[in-house]
Amino acid sequence: MARTRIQSDTSWREKLFLGFIYVFILAFSLVCVIPFWIVLADSFASEASFLQYGYQILPSEWSLDAYKYLLQGGQFLTSYKNSLIVTIVGTVLAVIMTAMFAYVLAHPKVKYRHVLSFLTYLAMVLGGGLVGFYIMVTNWLHLKDSLWALILPYLLNPFYAFILVAFYKSLPYEINEAATIDGAGDIRLFYKIIVPISTPVIATVSLFYAIQYWNDWYLSLLFIDNYKLHPLQLMIRQLISNLNVSAYVGGGASYQVSAPTSAIQLATVCLTIGPIVFLYPFLQKYFVKGITIGAVKG
Repeated sequence: MARTRIQSDTSWREKLFLGFIYVFILAFSLVCVIPFWIVLADSFASEASFLQYGYQILPSEWSLDAYKYLLQGGQFLTSYKNSLIVTIVGTVLAVIMTAMFAYVLAHPKVKYRHVLSFLTYLAMVLGGGLVGFYIMVTNWLHLKDSLWALILPYLLNPFYAFILVAFYKSLPYEINEAATIDGAGDIRLFYKIIVPISTPVIATVSLFYAIQYWNDWYLSLLFIDNYKLHPLQLMIRQLISNLNVSAYVGGGASYQVSAPTSAIQLATVCLTIGPIVFLYPFLQKYFVKGITIGAVKG
């Protein structure tokens, strides 16, 4: 009888605890989701409604003026194309370069791998000066007003390289020896054996690079003066700053109508986050495994 009573009390406490956890998770989810919903819903609000009532969960007056105004000049599609080019080309090149460089750092037969690792660590900790970086890109490489100025500086991230190094070191070296005995060279060994094994961590690093390229606006602010080459993120920054609205969404023409500035900012944000949101489901199964590489040692 006493044992049954104890089990009943324990079951009641467990249910109460689980109920509290569910309520907390639900409340936390609402706190995370509601701001996104407000941005999405108010991007369809009329400018007059937005100015009168501010942010609302459901706008009092719906309108597509922001999206129409945003798409009418063609600059939004141009900036979208620029961001896609920079993200796709930059991510592919950066992953290839980072994966190969990390393999060199992790390979036990590379003579100066410790020196290279130390120099990579210094680059990660210290970074470079802005003046020298600007002079190198504009005067030496002559990449002013070029999309390559948005791609090349991010081709090798030391932190992502060390993530790959930790994974490569966890692989048994007998794989390399077996492949070498079968006649595989270093390049074939890397691309035919190491890369397929490293799919989780490479997918994780690819996601990091894609987000970095897609969200970057700083390099375009430094090196791109031609607004036809501006990526989406710089366009958003300019719109939020209320600068050159008609030049962006009107194709450079001067319009007498008043632009729905507040709604345009929200509409641009909604259209911008699309590719990254759709990218997560495809890489989610690799993400947890890849990010925890090196966290557990057995």
